[in-house]
Amino acid sequence: MNFDIIIIGSGPGGYVAAIRASQLGLKTAIIEKESLGGICLNWGCIPTKALLKSAQVFEYIQHADEFGISVKDYSANFQNIISRSRDTANNMSKGIQFLMKKNKITVINGTATLAQNKTVKVLDDKQKESTYSAKHIIISTGARSRELPSLKQNKKNIIGYREALSLKTRPKSMIIVGSGAIGVEFAYFYNAMGTQVTLVEYLPNIVPNEDKDVSKELEKNLKKKGVKILKESSIGKIDEKDKQLSATINTNNGQEKVDADIILSAVGITPNIENIGLEALKIATDAGRILVDSYYQTNVPGYYAIGDVVPGPALAHVASAEGIICVEKIAGHNPEPIDYNNIPGCTYCSPEIASVGLTEEQAKEKGHELKIGKFPFSASGKASAAGHKEGFVKIIYDAKYGELLGAHMIGYNVTEMIAEIVAAKKLETTGHEILKSIHPHPTMSEAVMEATADAYGEVIHL
Repeated sequence: MNFDIIIIGSGPGGYVAAIRASQLGLKTAIIEKESLGGICLNWGCIPTKALLKSAQVFEYIQHADEFGISVKDYSANFQNIISRSRDTANNMSKGIQFLMKKNKITVINGTATLAQNKTVKVLDDKQKESTYSAKHIIISTGARSRELPSLKQNKKNIIGYREALSLKTRPKSMIIVGSGAIGVEFAYFYNAMGTQVTLVEYLPNIVPNEDKDVSKELEKNLKKKGVKILKESSIGKIDEKDKQLSATINTNNGQEKVDADIILSAVGITPNIENIGLEALKIATDAGRILVDSYYQTNVPGYYAIGDVVPGPALAHVASAEGIICVEKIAGHNPEPIDYNNIPGCTYCSPEIASVGLTEEQAKEKGHELKIGKFPFSASGKASAAGHKEGFVKIIYDAKYGELLGAHMIGYNVTEMIAEIVAAKKLETTGHEILKSIHPHPTMSEAVMEATADAYGEVIHL
């Protein structure tokens, strides 16, 4: 079968690219070896948010008295919480199936291997091989949980994020290695469920990609909830006795023994580029990722790559944007390349984290003279009414030109607020323009205006 475009992988990069290609009149096929929607929809973004919502509701019930409400005889049914998460993911996957049919996209189930002359060989679950060809082939095979040599996953009690989403019973204790988005989201969830959580981070700060002020605020909140945090630490020898793990943690203060039912490895991801035929076609890679130009063309004409397999942030919304730009360029349009300095990042623990642009440290390293404003949610009427006074908004401006360099938020629902900053940066909005843009009251988003006012010495409510 011949197509205009074949896309390998149906995650948020692949399926979005397929839909856009179909909209542009291109005969499109998508190849998927598991479930439509990829890791994000089935084992990442969506099911984790369902788990986190259950944890949030459970915390609300535990603190219902603070809202003038009495609740008796409540408990968290761990199996039902996991089931709800899986049902949410399954329903979303069915939604992708509908979108494929609606857009007349051919869905091919099986494992794909790139072959010569713009062909793809697909091996289905019955070991039958079929060959398909296309004028353009897009690689969107995503990534998997990264394994440390010293922390081999056995999918039973040393696990990755997939197993953490589907445990049969709630562990009494858990060690989580790595405090990026995956690590702290699971730390929050399992802690809320009643698991004793130890979070181990190799670097000096948790959520190490975030501004240091955000890192300190999250650490304070997680410790308050009962999460044990070991920074500048690494996991060493692991012993097992009577199904109980005993891990030696190497810290600045020497070795510490920590017992746990489960060890969750959350040390990042590894792109899926092995055994897909890159070498035979001599498609260039570097440091485990496929090299592409601004429109995701590889060094071999007619072959493209998007998402977690290319350099850049491994985020669902980035993969989707890359997929759209890639197929629009193929279709003869002239899309604007992505500005990778204006990519929002969100972490959905509680309190949430959202950020975009330069951290304070990065801005100083680049030689900017800065105006920095900070507004705590403890001074926000909406946050007080909602019972979520933790956190703040921090905004960084260039002092000379008023350029918006970065914004860093931690607090209730801040992942819904960061898009304002992304749009402002895209439009090259200055601090003065944000300050003079009237924000509604009472809202959490007022904190953006107030933090800007603080940067310019005009803050009212501090």
